[in-house]
Amino acid sequence: MKRTFIKKHLSGFTLIEVMVALTIIAISLGALLSTSGAQANSVSYLKQKTLAHWVSMNELTQLRILGELPDVGEKKGSTKMANHEWHWIQTTKKTEQDNTRQITYKIFADKDYQQNLTSFIGYVTQDAAL
Repeated sequence: MKRTFIKKHLSGFTLIEVMVALTIIAISLGALLSTSGAQANSVSYLKQKTLAHWVSMNELTQLRILGELPDVGEKKGSTKMANHEWHWIQTTKKTEQDNTRQITYKIFADKDYQQNLTSFIGYVTQDAAL
């Protein structure tokens, strides 16, 4: 009985090809995770910045509703909005018109006034007929 061995040609990936493919996948996933983390941080920052802008607009609107000109100088205060205490500095300056004041609000996320999120400039006018 004579045995003949037939050489079968095996096909597939070599170990080096598999390692190269895994390396490419690992680098791609690392970059993807890094980008996703950066975008998540950006969303949080933009939300804070938007809310801070709304706080400054609300404060200026309250001054306009009062109809009185605020005193020239700087004033600090805080406002609660969206379950967060926002701290602000209001700077009031005279303008060329006696019945108008320039109001600048700087909004901070912390009570130490270190994390400035936005600045907003507006004007308050007292009606001369009053």
